[in-house]
Amino acid sequence: MGINEFKAILNGKKSDIAIFYNSDSMKFSPNMFYFSGYMGLGALVMPKNKQSFLVVPEMEFQRAKNAMIKRVYRMETRKNHRFLGPRKFKKFSREKKFFESIYGIIKRNKLKTRNIAIDKNNFTLNSYSHFKKQFKKIKTKDISVDCMKLREIKTEREIQLIKKSCSYADKIVKKAISNFRDFKTESEASAFLEYEAKKNGLGLSFEPIVASGSNGSMPHHNPSNAKIRKGFCVIDFGVKYKGYCSDITRTVYIGKPTEKEMEMYNMLLKIQKSTISQISLNKKCSELYDYVTNNLGKHKNNFIHGLGHGVGIEIHELPNLTLNSKDKIKNNMVFTVEPGIYFPRRFGIRIEDTILFKNKPIALTKASKDLLIL
Repeated sequence: MGINEFKAILNGKKSDIAIFYNSDSMKFSPNMFYFSGYMGLGALVMPKNKQSFLVVPEMEFQRAKNAMIKRVYRMETRKNHRFLGPRKFKKFSREKKFFESIYGIIKRNKLKTRNIAIDKNNFTLNSYSHFKKQFKKIKTKDISVDCMKLREIKTEREIQLIKKSCSYADKIVKKAISNFRDFKTESEASAFLEYEAKKNGLGLSFEPIVASGSNGSMPHHNPSNAKIRKGFCVIDFGVKYKGYCSDITRTVYIGKPTEKEMEMYNMLLKIQKSTISQISLNKKCSELYDYVTNNLGKHKNNFIHGLGHGVGIEIHELPNLTLNSKDKIKNNMVFTVEPGIYFPRRFGIRIEDTILFKNKPIALTKASKDLLIL
């Protein structure tokens, strides 16, 4: 993202400065990572008319410096020069609280703070209360949606990272399926997926879903310690590679499927493939959703979630491929296409790929979608 684009956001909000922060080492601000490459404790201060800087505690100083060096090395944009945010660092005061320290540094640097842009998606009520105790008599403007819109178009570097993430997810899912007969429970299968991710130095995009038999009728089923049931089994998995997510779902069959079950699976697979072929520049995402429901015919009411979502630093980003979405397909968007049908207390089937659109749809997840019978 270019510096002029970000300044345009601040100008539109009539804001002097933007502040992003991480106060929890277990959860990071996606926008702070996007602009700085840093995931640790601290804050990113982005003045409208001056150089941005990171405020970090002493224990995170080297980590933040390393993140900045890597970010500068990978510098790029759609026009070959990416705005990377901070090039300077400030240290927290040990004697002061989080926002008190940030406030003091901003004041010492004589930065205007009449109107501050913040990401309200990353502010809890409690943290916002502490923030306001320091930044008194100021107005805040929410830029969470603005930042999400900026992030929906990926740079070439981001695309390469997502491709690598998808490649890892592919390999791990294939390995899990080839070993599936060794798993006694859904939890064992889920643990295998997690182990393989960690063994490769990867994070998880989300908690793996392994849903066998009637559990598959719940799209977000939590794997149980009960024995894997016969019938369809939905495996939904994704990893994080250098901060970027992947997402893939494959449905396998345990036992011997009936002719009707095979027909049901192949119907959904045909719809998923034909939906991907329908994707084109400026296509309305809602039209893709409608295409699926129209082709499902009498089973359209068994499709109980959105068709897909953007993928990037977060597992759910823009665009939204849903019924009432206003989003349109643009070049360098990355998103999922995941039609599914669910029959309460019976079974579920879902087939999902992560798709890059670059003049045409390109599947980044490549594991076979033919029904595997185990």
